[in-house]
Amino acid sequence: MRKLNMVQAINLALDQEMNRDDRVVALGQDIGINGGVFRVTDGLCEKYGEDRVIDTPIAESGILGTSIGMAIAGLKPVAEMQFSGFSYLMLGQLEGHATRFRARTRGRFTVPLVVRMPYGGGVRALEHHSESHEATYAHIPGVKVVIPSTPGNARALLVSAIRDPDPVVFMEPKQSYRAFREEVSEEEHTIEIGRAQIVQEGSDLTVISWGAMMRPTRRVVEEVHQQRGTSIELIDLLTISPMDGDTLAGSVEKTGRCVVVQEAPQSFSPASEIIATINDKALMYLEAPVRRVTGYDVTVPYFGRESMYLPTEGQIRRAIEETIDF
Repeated sequence: MRKLNMVQAINLALDQEMNRDDRVVALGQDIGINGGVFRVTDGLCEKYGEDRVIDTPIAESGILGTSIGMAIAGLKPVAEMQFSGFSYLMLGQLEGHATRFRARTRGRFTVPLVVRMPYGGGVRALEHHSESHEATYAHIPGVKVVIPSTPGNARALLVSAIRDPDPVVFMEPKQSYRAFREEVSEEEHTIEIGRAQIVQEGSDLTVISWGAMMRPTRRVVEEVHQQRGTSIELIDLLTISPMDGDTLAGSVEKTGRCVVVQEAPQSFSPASEIIATINDKALMYLEAPVRRVTGYDVTVPYFGRESMYLPTEGQIRRAIEETIDF
């Protein structure tokens, strides 16, 4: 196995799926000759040609509208939105057509497309480049929302997304793109969409996170265990929608306590839905209120103050300790 970063792992998934299935095509701004702004599609245009790796105009609505037509016609398009902050320009096509076509045609047609989009802060980017919009897309019926956290699960989840018969929004935490490497098998591997992963089992507290927040959360979990001996169950959500409520509730039934860590703003967020799910399924098992560690309900600030917006390890640790001691 090779040690890959997330960019390389996503590139591997695209390469292998395009090689396996000639219906898979990629399209987006600068993804062809230049290999994408983050070089995620590097080398694919040379290998598969401009008919399958397509440079598009700067027109997010047009990119997705074209992808919908391709999908209905039998192709499996993987569309890249260069940054998630610009993806709202395709929202009408996604909500009005891609997610409704199965119901509109009573199952006669599906729309098997993937929308890839780098998201999140932590890389000192400009305005419209650092948002966490997962709640927006998860709120739309008919679309699945997936967020990987490591090179390995990014590769496996993207393969699953490409093979899925319905639209998948695949949000890539760009803070994790080149932050670390891990061994990634080149053998075929998928992860079921809609299933959370218990990264570490524990009995005293459940901690739930996803995307780039998994790394600092995991560091804090390890520190608290070493210093206090607390047994913490760590869950990587992986799929925002459909959410794996059974795994989350089952963990809380065992531990009685829970902390949720997300980069996105607090209000109307995945963390809110997680807490509602726990209340629905495991309320009588709780021994302390569920705590949230989140971003703020403001526009992500410019890079000079970006670190003040993102959840810190200190905030995560404080929430964990206060929940344990409640």
